[in-house]
Amino acid sequence: MAKTNEEKEHKKTKKNKKEKKQKEKKTSYLKEVRSEMKKVTFPSAKEVVKYTIATICIVAFLVAFFLLLTALMSAIKEVF
Repeated sequence: MAKTNEEKEHKKTKKNKKEKKQKEKKTSYLKEVRSEMKKVTFPSAKEVVKYTIATICIVAFLVAFFLLLTALMSAIKEVF
């Protein structure tokens, strides 16, 4: 069962169309990524410092809270 030239050509064009579609999808995706990245705003250095200090303060407060809670539980355990 030999394939005719028509069948071979049909298969080639089908494959080419599929490859072309995939290539268009990739370029479309990259264009969308570029468009979205233009909308991104990054914080200023002043904001980064402010948020960093706030984070450190909250973490220090939580550490102190849990240390105090642990000490309090230990003290209660020793009494009873």
